[in-house]
Amino acid sequence: MPPTQLRAIQADITTLRVDAIVNAADNALLGGSGVDGAIHLAAGPELLKECRSLNGCMTSKAKITGGYLLPAEHIIHTVGPIWRGGEQNEAQLLRQCYQNALRLAVKIKVHSIAFPCISTGVYGYPLEPAAAIAVSTVRMFCAQHAGLDEVVFCCFSESALQVYEALLKRPG
Repeated sequence: MPPTQLRAIQADITTLRVDAIVNAADNALLGGSGVDGAIHLAAGPELLKECRSLNGCMTSKAKITGGYLLPAEHIIHTVGPIWRGGEQNEAQLLRQCYQNALRLAVKIKVHSIAFPCISTGVYGYPLEPAAAIAVSTVRMFCAQHAGLDEVVFCCFSESALQVYEALLKRPG
């Protein structure tokens, strides 16, 4: 079995044709700002209806819904940590976001998944350390679990894309 392909792109995550996209959600799962709001808007009102039935989500955990009007069949919602200077277990919580989302993806036999830059928007996590955690966590998970063919790091900005591309060029 070939290794999982990891790549970074600059795009709108709601337009990607992958099996699952990851939503950087808030604890309520009811559609907030940034990528969360964009996903809810693009997926349509049925997503909000399903999310209401999930009773929220704790930070670092993950829950799954249908993709509704999105090209992706599934949305895996995870709640990243709010940056509080790095002394409140933020790195471990962010690592667990990626691990828990990937566990759910493997469980439902997803072959391709796209991640946004979790916690780097309104939650204020600095991009470089967040991206390093994302890439290293995904690499480690994929080395230990079969089934995923492709993981896409979907960047909203050119500067984020450059950070991810540089990290992906480094040996795992």
